[in-house]
Amino acid sequence: MYRQRSVTNAARSLNLTQPAVSQHIAGLEVAIGRKLFEREVRGVVPTAAADELAADLGNKLDDAEAALSSARARSIELTGALRIIGHGDFLAEVVTAHLQPLLEAGMKVRLHTGDSDLITHMLTEGHCDLGISAYPANDKRLHCELIRNERVLAVASPQVADRIIRAPDFRQALLAEPLLAYNLELSMIDRWLGKNKIDHGQINPAMTGQDLRSLRNLLCKHFGWTALPEYLCVPYLENGQLIEIPAPVGSTFLDYYLVWTPSVLRQPRVAHARQSLLWNLKKT
Repeated sequence: MYRQRSVTNAARSLNLTQPAVSQHIAGLEVAIGRKLFEREVRGVVPTAAADELAADLGNKLDDAEAALSSARARSIELTGALRIIGHGDFLAEVVTAHLQPLLEAGMKVRLHTGDSDLITHMLTEGHCDLGISAYPANDKRLHCELIRNERVLAVASPQVADRIIRAPDFRQALLAEPLLAYNLELSMIDRWLGKNKIDHGQINPAMTGQDLRSLRNLLCKHFGWTALPEYLCVPYLENGQLIEIPAPVGSTFLDYYLVWTPSVLRQPRVAHARQSLLWNLKKT
């Protein structure tokens, strides 16, 4: 209930009735002699005593539940659907390569795509089991672990890159070409330009697309430039369809995280899948 801020949501995540959850809390309050939650119209608010208790417990309960679920997963059939949400390009080009062992174990995998806000929503509302995001979890109800640190490259087709590289003014030539971006906030672009001390003022992208493969495909048609994580570029750099635009100072990096709510680890298949993905994605 401390994470959910709601008796109803806590009961649902624990597979208990609301009266049972309230009774457990009441018993805990009697045991420690202090009130833990204040009821409000939209849920419950933890007291200072609840905050102290949560800080003292830390991740001990979550770790114990994960270990128990992993042990159960080794001894029972891993059936049922596993729902994973993440960035479409990363799911398709990285994650799917590591799903075969889970499928062979009898799981049904359902992949969903979305940006970081949708990933957070789908996980906290219980619509998905695991998430993969290019942003760390900033919601206290979520846990995350770093699985990938990807170099970001500025890339374009050979024709476009050659115009930029040969121009007497690198900055002016770069900004004169159409820009393709993940979103209007220019998250990856801003970091790359900032690292390389290129003042860009106001840039209005020619196109935005949250599946980065759409940007890559347009680059291969000799239109524009962008910054992409390296996993999307390697085959295209090797066959000459794309060229890296040299970074005057250096590359930037993009982190990817596996994200989950602690309560889903009570399900053996989710605990097993989380451990499998952590192990395999960290190795690649």
